[in-house]
Amino acid sequence: MSERPGQPVAVGADPFSRRAVLALVVLGSALFVALLYLIGSGNGQGSANDGGGHAGSRGLTGYAAMADYLRGRGFAVRLVRNEGALRAPGLLVLTPGAYVDGKKLAGIVDARRAIGPTMIVTPKWMEQPARQDKNARAGWVRITGTVAPQWRGFLDELSVSVDQQDKRERGLPRWHAQGLSGKLPDGRALMSGAGTGLVRLVSGTGGRHTLAGFMDDGGEYPELEAMALDRVLHSGEEDWRYPVIVVFEPDLIDNYGLARFENARLAEALVRASGVKPGEPVLFDLTFNGLGQSDNLLTLAFRPPFLAATLCFLLAALVLGWRALLRFGPPLRGGRAIAFGKRALIANAAGLVRRSGRLHLMAQPYADAARDRLVRALALPRHLAPEQADAAIDSALHARDRAAEPFSAVAARLRAARNSHDLVHAARELAALERKLTR
Repeated sequence: MSERPGQPVAVGADPFSRRAVLALVVLGSALFVALLYLIGSGNGQGSANDGGGHAGSRGLTGYAAMADYLRGRGFAVRLVRNEGALRAPGLLVLTPGAYVDGKKLAGIVDARRAIGPTMIVTPKWMEQPARQDKNARAGWVRITGTVAPQWRGFLDELSVSVDQQDKRERGLPRWHAQGLSGKLPDGRALMSGAGTGLVRLVSGTGGRHTLAGFMDDGGEYPELEAMALDRVLHSGEEDWRYPVIVVFEPDLIDNYGLARFENARLAEALVRASGVKPGEPVLFDLTFNGLGQSDNLLTLAFRPPFLAATLCFLLAALVLGWRALLRFGPPLRGGRAIAFGKRALIANAAGLVRRSGRLHLMAQPYADAARDRLVRALALPRHLAPEQADAAIDSALHARDRAAEPFSAVAARLRAARNSHDLVHAARELAALERKLTR
């Protein structure tokens, strides 16, 4: 017989089935854990596609195309928002702005000499969002001019120059590397570098400009030496430090340049020359571009060694949920812990005294209470002292039964008892005496 719509549910019935409650709890718990992970990992902060010169940007001056291409070629590409991750192994690609702190940049690069190779890409273009263009997509920019990096305190032995080309002679300048060549996407300006210890990897037209190179500091870099266009002279003994690669012309590997396939091949060649192979990490830094984030408790909760404690907490929550599901249903009504009535009250008080191990302390109050009851029952004066009251009770008892043991003797034996057997025996004798006098 089916229920009618609107019929009240009986008291104690379950409004939801076991499966419905399980689905709600599992789905809610999964969404809550996912929310905590997104907050801790920073993935919930929105898109990094703001048109800047970093790997999260898909504008002309960004490097998202290089990150996607290397990821498709088998490299473990990761965008880094936390400064602590800059000390992770693998190739670190730094794309700082023109006015970042050079000493801070030098400190990060120097710290990585024993961790992994580093590639620094200098900025060249000044850009602004392409908001006036109706067909512009998110992150698109318009180039408004050029700017040279001002990194005082970092590689001060190198100089960077921006060569502006005449409009009448303007064309797409070419670049050359070991076994590779191609064109730059824009001919308005060419950025190059020069200085002591710089070994050329990519040159401009005619070989006059160094568009990319690495620092020859006495280390052993066989992959870079094989790709180098200039002769490498080692001034010191073999050094196990990782190399530092500087890309002066960003259009070689930015989104603007990777519109050409030969530039994509050059980007991969530079990564492989640093000693990183497919499957190994390539880290693109976003902290120098204003997209960094600091560690918090949620971030640490999902990283070793605190990840183990987080997993234990989730496992404990799963066990508690499973136990709650097993007892799902209307709760059973249990009995009272303390029953009604004098008998239950006396039993509970006796049990408390017995568990405390102080049963002998009940003898004196019990004997005094029996004396008080007999004083009232025999109509004796209430102002009598205890000894006088005991003597009066003994006289009344002797008048009724000359062979009966005096009340004072039984009360004294009760007060002197120390074990449960003697206490019970003396208390029964005192109760029998009380009944004899009061009936």
